[in-house]
Amino acid sequence: MSDTFRALQVSKTDDGLKPEIKGLGLGDLMEGDVTVEVAASTVNYKDGLAITGASPIIRKFPLIPGIDFSGTVTASDNASFKAGDKVVLNGWGVGEGHHGGYAGMARVKGDWLVKLPETISLDRAMAIGTAGYTAMLCVLGLEKQGVKPGDGDILVTGAAGGVGSVAIALLSKLGYKVIASTGRASEEAYLKDLGASEIIDRKELSEAGRPIGSERWAGAVDPVGSHTLANVLAQTKYGGTVTACGLAQGPDLPATVLPFILRGVKLIGIDSVMAPKAIREEAWARLGKDLDLAKLDAMTTKAGLGDVPQLAQDILAGKVRGRVVVDVNA
Repeated sequence: MSDTFRALQVSKTDDGLKPEIKGLGLGDLMEGDVTVEVAASTVNYKDGLAITGASPIIRKFPLIPGIDFSGTVTASDNASFKAGDKVVLNGWGVGEGHHGGYAGMARVKGDWLVKLPETISLDRAMAIGTAGYTAMLCVLGLEKQGVKPGDGDILVTGAAGGVGSVAIALLSKLGYKVIASTGRASEEAYLKDLGASEIIDRKELSEAGRPIGSERWAGAVDPVGSHTLANVLAQTKYGGTVTACGLAQGPDLPATVLPFILRGVKLIGIDSVMAPKAIREEAWARLGKDLDLAKLDAMTTKAGLGDVPQLAQDILAGKVRGRVVVDVNA
């Protein structure tokens, strides 16, 4: 371990946000009781918003973005962690108001960290990342509302993205029949390899629709929001459950109460940023058991720290398939 490291730092200029790779030292890190040698990070939709400035995600400048990282503890004043522990971090405002994962080192509160299951490597932890961890929270949300594989189809919107890809892999392994909604027809083979039984065009759901429609699915995972979520709710079967975890189409919800009062549909909000530690540990334990690692590898590409600014633009444009592992030392 060196006292100096590379980091992608974002500064605010008159012309907008400026990401650049810099050499930093341990003294540049923020407060925390655990120091981690970072092995990898990833690129989530929120990272794209942060780095491009498309949304005011970053609250302090200059800042190291990256809402995720995995790595090895090098120093700890927290009783729950010791040097050598393999850990993962998702959310908690890291990469927003606290230096994040696009760096060789990180210093954070130990309460923000989760020890990795032995079955998940540091690289695979970032192939999962916040997107995959959120997908697991969505699956848990469906299960806790009693949605079973025999109840009917499960819809996954934004299917070729990070949340969607992992959700399909998880649900199919657990025995659910998955319907994948995507705007990328070219990804049909990819989505079916992950476990989707049927592919539908996102245009079926992305425009303004009827307040209530034909019953089509027993549950859904939706990282898209807006008209898509409204139509998903309108077409959910009696007593079904929809887990909402994103806003790729928009933060609005142009819906009515009809699906809730006529069919008893349940809308479950999924928060990955501030979720309590016990829920995080449950999600990561289930990922270690229920995620097909071969499918995870198939949906993953690798990149270096210098690739992140372009990837940030690409993910907002819907050009990133599956998951990206960022080697922060490359």
